Amino acid sequence: MPGGAAPNAHFAADVALGARLRSYRFDKYRTREKEGTPSRSSIKLAVATGDPASQRAEFARGAAVADAVFFTRDLVSEPANILYPGSFSERVRKRLSPLGVEVEIFGEAKLAKLGMGALLGVGQGSARETKLVVMQYKGAPKSKDKHPVAFVGKGVTFDTGGISIKPAAGMEDMKWDMAGAGAVTGLMAALAGRKAKVNAVGIIALVENMPDGNAQRPGDIVTSMSGQTIEVLNTDAEGRLALADALWYAATRFKPKAMVDLATLTGAVIIALGSEFAGLFANDDALAEQLLAAGKESGERLWRLPMTDAYDKQIDSDAADVKNISGDRGAGSTIGAVFLKRFVNDMKWAHLDIAGVAWSKKDKPTVPKGATAFGVRLLDRFVADNFET
Repeated sequence: MPGGAAPNAHFAADVALGARLRSYRFDKYRTREKEGTPSRSSIKLAVATGDPASQRAEFARGAAVADAVFFTRDLVSEPANILYPGSFSERVRKRLSPLGVEVEIFGEAKLAKLGMGALLGVGQGSARETKLVVMQYKGAPKSKDKHPVAFVGKGVTFDTGGISIKPAAGMEDMKWDMAGAGAVTGLMAALAGRKAKVNAVGIIALVENMPDGNAQRPGDIVTSMSGQTIEVLNTDAEGRLALADALWYAATRFKPKAMVDLATLTGAVIIALGSEFAGLFANDDALAEQLLAAGKESGERLWRLPMTDAYDKQIDSDAADVKNISGDRGAGSTIGAVFLKRFVNDMKWAHLDIAGVAWSKKDKPTVPKGATAFGVRLLDRFVADNFET
C-alpha cells in the first residue's frame, strides 16, 4: 500500500456499498425516463475478493444502513404537498414499527398539555397539524445503564419563513427543511435494521411554517416546555423554537447519556463552511471529539465552531427570558446553537447544523444530486464506536 498504509480489511464490501449508495434515484413522479438514463436492472456490479464470506457479512451490515439512507433520501426528496407532519409521522410508524422500534405520535392536544408553546407557535399559521414523534429502539435490554443515547431532529416540512417571509427565489428548496428529522428517522431504521446492541431514542418535531392570518407574529412571546419565555423577533428563525421543546422533552423524559440534534438551522453555516462540512457545536469536548472521529471515518465531515458565554449574552431579551435571534447578522450559526443550549437541561449535548450538506446540487461519489441523507452514516458510526455493548 502507498506510504506503508495497512490494507482495508473490508475493501470489497466498501466498494459494493459505495456503488449501492451512488445508485439511488428519486424518480417516482416521472412518467417517462430521461433520454439516456439506464434502468436500474441493466447495471450489475461484481466485486472480486479472496474472503467472500466475511465481505458478504460486512456488506449485509452496510446494506441495512444503505436501506436507511435511501429511506431518508426519499423523505427529504418528497414535495411538501405529499410529506407534511401527519404523513411524515405515519411513514415513520409504517417503516419502524415492523423493525421493533416503539413509535409514539403526539398531536397538538398532547403537545399543548405538555406545554410545548414554542413548537406549537411555529405551526399556528398552517392547516397541517403539528406533530412530535418519539422513537425508542431497545437493542440492549439487559444493559445495566438505563440511560439511552438520544437524537433529536428538526422537521419543518415546509418553511415559507412565516410572517417574516422568505424571497420567492429558491423557496422551493424549503421542502428539505426537515432533513434533520429525516436523518434521525433513518438512523433509527439503521440501528434497528442491523440489530445494533444499543438503547437509542429518536425524537422529531414536525411542523409547517406558513403565513396565515393566525400565524405567529414578530414580537410575539411564547412559553416553552421548559418554562422559559421566548421573544420571537423573526418567524423565519423557527427551527430553534421547534427544537427547544423537543430537546427539553428528550432531556427530561429520557435523561440520555448523550444527546445530539440535527437541523438545517442557519444559512450562515453555508457561508462559513459551504457544502463540504456540517457545523458542530457541543457543550462537551469528549462528545465533540467522538463526533469528529465518526465524521472522518464515515466521510460525513464536521467542523467544530465556537459557542461561548459572550455569544449567549447576545440573545438576552428585554421582554422575555430569551429572544430567538441576536438582532445583528454576526455569527448566525453560533447564535442558533447558544439558543438551543438553553434548552438541553445540562445534558451532554451536541448540535449539528446541516444546512449546507443536506442537499447536493451536483453528483458526488456516493451521493447523487439531491437529498444526501447526511447524518445517517455519521451517527451510525458514532453509535457503533462509542455506545454499543
